[in-house]
This record gives sequence, structure tokens and C-alpha cells, in this order.
Amino acid sequence: MDLTKGRFTSSPNKAMEEFNSSLSVDWRLYPYDIAGSIAHCTMLAECEIIPAADAELIIKTLKEINADIDSGSLKILGAEDIHMFIEGELTARIGVAGKKLHTARSRNDQVALDMRMYAKNAVKGLVSAVKDLTSVLIKTAFEHINTFMSAYTHMQKAQPVTLGHYLSAYIQMFLRDAGRLNDCFKRINVMPLGACALAGTSYPIDCERVCELLGFSEISANSIDAVSDRDFLIELASVCTQIILHLSRLAEELIYWSSDEFGYIEISEGYSTTSSIMPQKKNPDAAELIRGKSGRVSGALNSLIVMMKGLPLAYNKDMQEDKAAVFDCVDNTLASLKIMSGMMSEVKYNVPSLAKGAAKGFTQATDAADYLVKKGLPFRDAHEIIGRMVKYMVAKNLTFDKLKLSDYKTFSPLFEDDIIEVLKIKNIIAARKIPGGPAPSAVRRALKAVEKELRKL
Repeated sequence: MDLTKGRFTSSPNKAMEEFNSSLSVDWRLYPYDIAGSIAHCTMLAECEIIPAADAELIIKTLKEINADIDSGSLKILGAEDIHMFIEGELTARIGVAGKKLHTARSRNDQVALDMRMYAKNAVKGLVSAVKDLTSVLIKTAFEHINTFMSAYTHMQKAQPVTLGHYLSAYIQMFLRDAGRLNDCFKRINVMPLGACALAGTSYPIDCERVCELLGFSEISANSIDAVSDRDFLIELASVCTQIILHLSRLAEELIYWSSDEFGYIEISEGYSTTSSIMPQKKNPDAAELIRGKSGRVSGALNSLIVMMKGLPLAYNKDMQEDKAAVFDCVDNTLASLKIMSGMMSEVKYNVPSLAKGAAKGFTQATDAADYLVKKGLPFRDAHEIIGRMVKYMVAKNLTFDKLKLSDYKTFSPLFEDDIIEVLKIKNIIAARKIPGGPAPSAVRRALKAVEKELRKL
């Protein structure tokens, strides 16, 4: 279908035709475009804007086109975009009646509708994938609620926690991500059809009916905003970026945890590769690819922001570029979530190595200082005393576990027999029962609360 025949006196430049075409990207909108057209056509007939018989034929043929594309018998080729392809195919099959479908509609509100329908479906898929990953992490956290390990700050051993508590941190991140997706959905779920090019239409259309047929919650409040807004896609890409950043952080930890230097985990062969030259290698490529995808997804967000930053109202052709960025953003986020879920479900944890790491790096130092504070010493004085103790242990190649009470008393007479028990890793962790703390009882409560929240999503 050639739209230039009415206004233009010459044929389009071939290079420009190719440059202008978005069919290679937006072809995947065909189910949304057809569903939107069926709803629009239904409304046109009900409002007596087009004859009922024409509408019936249009709807029947649109469903046939959808089925033919699904089956592969109809190839999406030879049009400027998916909207013109479907309209052209429709007209080729039924003639004049097909030309009535675009009454009271512009490609501007049509593409806005398609992208909102796509985005709604994308959010549902992402929420499901986030919930699946979170469920895997919850299961693992429950299994390792008593597995000791060291937490880190500045990549230096900090204080002892449990693996269950550690994984719970990521669980909280992904729970927030699911919440962001659902909140984003509210602003996506707005029906723009009826805005036409930008100024609406004088036809007596029924926007509420189309809204009902397509399952939207409300209608766009301003026709200019309806066709010129891509906030909903920027917000979706922003949430995807937040998700992929969380995935990337987890992937980073899996990468170094699986190294020989750490030896905390083993990533299954199904999510690893080997080297083309070094036969001993078992590389954490799934985790590395997820980490790499973070740049691609966040780059898509930046593309959308830069694309929109200087556009005057209303629709501008620049906005055609939104599809490639959003599709890539969603595809890579969804794929990364699924790969992470599979990988995390098969990770094997080296419990003895994790526990051994928890006792290294003087992770009991904070509790030793707190012990003195509870005996009446100001915290800053206690901090200094324990600092001197650590300096002594480093010089003598000792740890807290190897010190005797006489060693403790060398640094402060406030140390008593109970210090040995107080500084045992299991007791340090068990004492931290505050909400959000690493004590097994606190972690168990937190995990049960998350399970409850997940059921609401």
C-alpha cells in the first residue's frame, strides 16, 4: 500500500524507502495490531460509522491473516511497517471494505496502542520470571539458613552471616523489582486509541467500548499526550535496567565465588563452558553473559531517553526508534532472568568452605568491641583496643579462635571467661535477632514474609 499517491508527484527514493521502513523490527507487533484493529472495527460497526456487514468481513479476514502469520504461510514483507502490511493484506483480500478499517484512526494512535499492548504483556512475562527466580532463591535460602559465611564490605571480610541471609538480600531486591513492574503496569494500562493523529476525531466513536474490549483500565486524558508520550516505555526500560543491575551483581558474586581462590560454589556444567585451548577450564559463561547484558539493557534505556529528550509535541518520526530499544531491553532482561533461575537452581554450595571463610579475616572483631562496651567501656576505646588486638594477631598469625583468656586480658581486664563463647560464629549470628538480621529465626521470618508477598503479586 503506497500512501504517497495522493499528495506526492514522484515515487519515493528507494534508499529512503528502506531507511524509512520499520517492518524488520515492528513485525512482531502483528498480534497486537490485529487485536487492536478488531476492537476498533467492532466499535465502528456498533456506532454505525461503517456497515455491520463490512465490519464482519473485516474482522473475519483479520483473524485469518493472524492465523496465516502464526502458521508461517503468510510472510511479513514488502511494507513500510506492520500496520501498513496488515492493512494492505486486508485490502488485497477483501477490496473496498478493507479500506474502511482506518476510519477514525491514525497510525499515531495505532502504534501507541500496539506498544502499550505489547508492554502490558511484557510486564506480565517479566513479573512471572522475577517471581520464578525469587522462588528459587527462597528455597535455597531456607536450605542454608544455618550455613555460615562471611559478608563483605570493600571486598574485605566484614562480619559473619548465613548464606540464607545473604541470598535474602537479593530476594528483597527482586521483590522490589516485581513491585516496580506492577506499579509500571498501571501507567501502561491506558488506552490511546481515539486520539488519531493528535487532535482526536469528529466521528461519534466510543472510546470506552474499545477500552473495554481490549482490557485497558482507562482512556488517555489528552489526545496530544496520547500519541507523543513514551514515558511508559522509558519507565519499563528503567525497571528492566534495575532488574538487570541486580542480576549483574548476583552474577558477579557467582563468578568469583566459583573461582579456585574462593571455592564457595560450583556452577553446573549446564551453565558453564570450557576453553578452546585449556582443557581444564570450566568457565562461568552464563553468569558472565548476564553481567554483560547489563550494559546492553541500560544502553537501551539511555537510547530511549536521548531519543525523547528534545522532541516537540506531538508525534515525530524519531519515535519509530523506540521499538528496537524496548524489544531488545525486554528480551535480554527476560532471558537473563530465566537463565539465572536455571543456574541458581543447580548451584552446589561448598558449606565447609563457606563456614571456614566466616571465621577468617577477624570477622568477630565488631562483637569483641561490643563485648567491652557492654562491660561499660566507651565504644571508641573498645574500638581501639580490638584494633590493637587485630594488629597483634596479624603479626603472630593468630585468629580470635586461637586466643586464650590470658591473651584477651593482656589487652583489657574486662574480658571474662564468657568471651570465648560470645565470639563463636554461631553465637554471633544467633544474637542478631533484630528484624532483617542474620539470626536463623529472623531470616526464617523474613523468608516467610516474602513468600506471602509473592502470592499477592
